[in-house]
Amino acid sequence: MSKLPQVGTTIFAIMSKMANDFGAINLAQGFPNFAIDNKLNELVKTEASSLIHQYAPMPGSINLRHAIAEMNLDTYGVKFSVDEEILVTAGATQAIFTTIQALVNIGDEVVQLDPSYDCYEPAVTLAGGKSVRVNLNDDFRPYWNEIIEATNDKTRLLIINNPHNPMGTLWSRDDFKALETLCAKYPKLLILSDEVYEYITFEKEFISIKSIASLRDRAICVSSFGKTFHITGWKIGYLVAPNEWMIEIKKVHQFLVFSVNSIAQEVIAKYIKIADYDHIKSLYQGKRDLFAQAMEKSRFKMLPCEGSFFQIADYSEISKGKDTEFVKDLVKDFGVATIPTSVFYQDDPNQQIIRFCFAKEDETLIQAAEKLCKI
Repeated sequence: MSKLPQVGTTIFAIMSKMANDFGAINLAQGFPNFAIDNKLNELVKTEASSLIHQYAPMPGSINLRHAIAEMNLDTYGVKFSVDEEILVTAGATQAIFTTIQALVNIGDEVVQLDPSYDCYEPAVTLAGGKSVRVNLNDDFRPYWNEIIEATNDKTRLLIINNPHNPMGTLWSRDDFKALETLCAKYPKLLILSDEVYEYITFEKEFISIKSIASLRDRAICVSSFGKTFHITGWKIGYLVAPNEWMIEIKKVHQFLVFSVNSIAQEVIAKYIKIADYDHIKSLYQGKRDLFAQAMEKSRFKMLPCEGSFFQIADYSEISKGKDTEFVKDLVKDFGVATIPTSVFYQDDPNQQIIRFCFAKEDETLIQAAEKLCKI
């Protein structure tokens, strides 16, 4: 009997396969197709010749944990304990899965905000918990009346995603004030904050839960070097959490992966100190703007993108059809692969909205836009 009877092949794998089968431009799966910083390449060459090819420490390389602590102090003004509050993981998905397995018990409820990333609910199901799905409001921001109504004494975890994938929105200070009020009502409620696009934000201020002192004692925050440094294939992420919860998370982590790639950890530990975070932001903002400008003559309506490397678009002027069918037609008939947003919901809102990934070479974006403008 299957433990995940509703789970099949992910939409990301399906659309990437279709892109390959039809020779389409892949703006579906969220991975960059351009070169990494040459400084990273040089660090890889250097570290590969050193004696770091055996198991790294279970919590992560001490050098990397120190670098993470310094990075968070510089970015958010918060000092995390290298030994007690930082854990290096095999990507953000492993960090999320490990946290849920460690902290959610049979019968616990977990509130997640739809559209939501597809790795959340299966992890809750495997932990014996119950996912409670709450839709974001019409402008894809937290709908606090519904969140409050969905939360009760059985709620163990609230999962938030900021910057949001796929909708590209950021939380406001009012959102965090509402969260503080909710947490005050439920002292045992924990927050799992998925912040993998924290360094890919644009005009609007990004606020990390790590910077909210009143929430820090109950927040588990997940980050991704793969997203920040466009090295998704390295599968290196990390999480920060109060020691009380980190003790339990490490118990699961040590039996799930024990430790992660040693070379990658040492390379990133050095690169963190020389990385240009302003350049990362401007790089992606430039690609967002380039793609939006190239799409101006199309029949798609580009919706606001405040962060992440995803652009959502309304295609209702083109078709009223289901998004899961529309994206297949785009691949077959026009040679561009995208992602339907309905797959991120439990209850399909029947919106004509799809997601483009603009983390691509400029020429790739221009070629895709040329095809899409012909529709």
